[in-house]
Amino acid sequence: MSSDDRFDHGKDERLQSREVTEGAEKAPHRAMFRAMGFDDEDLSSPMIGVANPAADITPCNVHLDDVADSALESADAAGGMPIEFGTITISDAISMGTEGMKASLISRELIADSVELVSFGERMDGLVTIGGCDKNMPGMMMAAIRTDLPSVFLYGGSIMPGEHEGRDVTIVQVFEGVGAYGTGEMDAEELDDLERNACPGAGSCGGMFTANTMASVSEALGLAPLGSASPPAEDEERYDVAERAGELAVEVVEADRRPSDILTRESFENAIALQTAIGGSTNGVLHLLALAREAGIDLEIEDFDEISRRTPKIADLQPGGNSVMNDLHELGGVPIVVRRLLEADLIHGDAMTVTGRTIAEELEHLEAERGLPDDEEIEADFLYTVEEPKQEEGAIKILTGNLAPGGAVLKATGEDQFHHEGPARIFENEEDAMRYVQEGDIESGDVIVIRNEGPQGGPGMREMLGVTAAVVGAGHEGDVALITDGRFSGATRGPMIGHVAPEAFVGGPIGLLEDGDEITVDIPERTLAVDASDEELEARREEWDRPEPAYDAGVLAKYGRDFDSASNGAVTNPGVKRE
Repeated sequence: MSSDDRFDHGKDERLQSREVTEGAEKAPHRAMFRAMGFDDEDLSSPMIGVANPAADITPCNVHLDDVADSALESADAAGGMPIEFGTITISDAISMGTEGMKASLISRELIADSVELVSFGERMDGLVTIGGCDKNMPGMMMAAIRTDLPSVFLYGGSIMPGEHEGRDVTIVQVFEGVGAYGTGEMDAEELDDLERNACPGAGSCGGMFTANTMASVSEALGLAPLGSASPPAEDEERYDVAERAGELAVEVVEADRRPSDILTRESFENAIALQTAIGGSTNGVLHLLALAREAGIDLEIEDFDEISRRTPKIADLQPGGNSVMNDLHELGGVPIVVRRLLEADLIHGDAMTVTGRTIAEELEHLEAERGLPDDEEIEADFLYTVEEPKQEEGAIKILTGNLAPGGAVLKATGEDQFHHEGPARIFENEEDAMRYVQEGDIESGDVIVIRNEGPQGGPGMREMLGVTAAVVGAGHEGDVALITDGRFSGATRGPMIGHVAPEAFVGGPIGLLEDGDEITVDIPERTLAVDASDEELEARREEWDRPEPAYDAGVLAKYGRDFDSASNGAVTNPGVKRE
């Protein structure tokens, strides 16, 4: 045997992992692999990176080692060389309402950066990217797009609902309970019972909040197989999904099927249609814009409104309704909604998916493989038809006007004919607004304005479920509006308008408001405006001084300098140009 034969493991010449496994000069590299238990068969196989953000700091991710193990074992059995590596996560629910929440959106960028770096540095051939908590989801998909490696997205699954006084509850009821407790509408005993029973185990927040929204749209984008989003975290079906992801990762490498072969303008239109039809999180707007920027696909914030106007809302899950992701799973999951939209010609059936089949072909495959219930067999008070929807338009609304020339985002969780005019109550940060609500100063008709919480001004664009839930819990869901250049949790409900752009920190009109200014919020007209002339606003701008950055060192300062506008997805990466 020649020396060349001894050191040649016969790996497919298309695989970039050959750079660290083939040839006599790579003996030191192989020695490192052998130290970890890999053998000749492994070294001849495609190297599949399994990016796992498991952590004990959130129930969303606490079980992901077990999910990853299923993917690793199946990738190995399918002829791959799976290599697990870790990355960070931030628990949005635990950091909510604190200064620590500024780290949340930054973690999306850092997750994408870290997975990209490991995949690039170690010469991976393919990826299984696992997501649990809110920012893991887009961060992992962004990494797959940046690397353009054959990839499969794998969701860790949703938590089961808790039970309180005979009804299903989630974390949102606990946040709203804080507001009700503050006004005396709930006593300490009931709040304590809610706290102890709302979150019964592992998994992401149960309603159609950000994690379940992004898991759902991963199917519509084609980055995850249809039917993979809805199995609960602690259900055996979740591990079946993980096993399939490992197998599929080897398949996509062998087929050389990359995100750039899957993602198109039509893929994103499908994702937006699904998001608006299921009442998905406003964060979906931010993250889909970011994913499109990474993929080099032309997508603008106005596209969300255009698609939402023509796509009815046909699923009524929490926070607008009472049902959770598991309820949808028991009916057949996201494919049931996709099928209804496809039959109504509201999504593109010819869009490609990670399996190598189109969306339409995937539905046919699912029906043949495991069966999906016929529409006439489905009875659920939270799932509607396109012909008789919950609402004629989708849940996502993009508002513009002299207060938000770059757009602002609202999710209609109630009536979508909302019109509100009221005086601005100005707060320079979330904490001051929260005190205002908790101390009982809030009045019917108020428009609470929280500014300097944008991507650069925060920095990090904090979610504000604490204050929005406190407003609702205090009994003001329908008669008080809240606007901010920050973000909201997917669990937020009521007339809450976020992502106001340009943000205050860069001189946006929201930074020019004065206490008592008359604000108009009009959903049918898609208007967010202040009763002030252009001349008056320009005079205020001349007197305005940019605030000093909140941080002058460390990770928050670095990302604060790099963030783009919310209307562009608050990206820090300019995008990857692929051949």
